Amino acid sequence: MEVEFDVKITPGALYDYMLYHTYTSPSGLLGAVVGALLVTAFFMGAGVLCLLAGIIILVYLPWTLFLKSRQQYLANPAFKTPLHYKMTEEGIEVSQNGETQSQKWEDLFKAVSTPKSLIVYTSRVNASIFPKRDLKENSTAAIRMISTHMPPQKVKIRG
Repeated sequence: MEVEFDVKITPGALYDYMLYHTYTSPSGLLGAVVGALLVTAFFMGAGVLCLLAGIIILVYLPWTLFLKSRQQYLANPAFKTPLHYKMTEEGIEVSQNGETQSQKWEDLFKAVSTPKSLIVYTSRVNASIFPKRDLKENSTAAIRMISTHMPPQKVKIRG
């Protein structure tokens, strides 16, 4: 069985990936918790400084990720044309402009889903992003291929 589809990486797809990656890391979670605690402290009688600091912390990270996703999109020529993916029994192939790279299933780090994308990590920090809007009718088949070929503890995909 093979599943093939084309993916267009947009600033929105990059932002979705960056949000997921950041807020599932210890430092991203810590920042969100600290910001929320500062806002809560304000409502429990602490000064307005706590409210301002909490809001700045809670808004700063998503805003900088938003800007970074735009910059990364504009700086990377590979995002200007669609990527063609083929999932096979051996792994995942990606091709663009006549060049093809492949990764074996056993070498993949993990697979996750967000409300907007399927993300297959090729390392701790690098990933292939499959926006659900591009997968369309191939979404179920792609999830089945990932779930079949990767160990269950590496797959955190919700339908």
